[in-house]
Amino acid sequence: MEDGPSQYDINMQRPHTFSIDEYYHLYNRGTDKRSIFLDVNDYHRFIMLLYLCNTIEPFDMQKIFRTNGEGPSFTEIFKLHRGQPIISIGTWVLMPNHFHLLVKEIAEGGITTFMRKVNTGYSMYFNKKYGRTGNLFQGKFKSEHADNDNYLKYLFSYIHLNPIKLIRGEDNWKEVGITNLNNAKDFLSKYEYSSLPSYLTIKTNFNKIIQKDLFPEYFPDPNNIWDDMTEWLTSKKEPEEKIMKDGPSQK
Repeated sequence: MEDGPSQYDINMQRPHTFSIDEYYHLYNRGTDKRSIFLDVNDYHRFIMLLYLCNTIEPFDMQKIFRTNGEGPSFTEIFKLHRGQPIISIGTWVLMPNHFHLLVKEIAEGGITTFMRKVNTGYSMYFNKKYGRTGNLFQGKFKSEHADNDNYLKYLFSYIHLNPIKLIRGEDNWKEVGITNLNNAKDFLSKYEYSSLPSYLTIKTNFNKIIQKDLFPEYFPDPNNIWDDMTEWLTSKKEPEEKIMKDGPSQK
């Protein structure tokens, strides 16, 4: 995949620069808040790109994703040698009209290169599949610098809790509280398009996407992450030092 000019040009101004060994919350949504994942194959394509695009090496998307059915299967994709990674992914989640990633820059320009590859690869796939043209995402991807320990730890729960609003009757849980905690925990643990199962030691094809050892060990045991997420589900409080004010709408 060629790394030509795109809406993610490195010269686009941000309130911060991406620096090696620093952590960032990345997110974006569909233009006009449109859905960007319409079926399971769409989710799978984006998930595969999270793995394949995380490398300094270019890859031939048309060769890998052959239309004649001779390309590698979804499971086999994660067995491919992709080369040296350029970012570390700590957590991720895909929602019908947006996505969230928590990443660490480990190579100069890694985040910009990675996001350009993912955006280009997925937009080309989506537009061709659904016969559309133009930008799929709402401008350049958004980013927040996770520059303190409290905020970084909070992001693990914030990102993994996103799917709660997909549960009928829980769309306003932040305002009125969760109505069925056990049901919410069961839904989250079974939600397929998230890194949470990897933290719950559930074996999935997605475990190779994240690099937990390059992030602080906040949750050495699955019970630890449930405890933290349960606290947010039941307290309805916001982090004291830094609050996400302009994250993408989940509706």
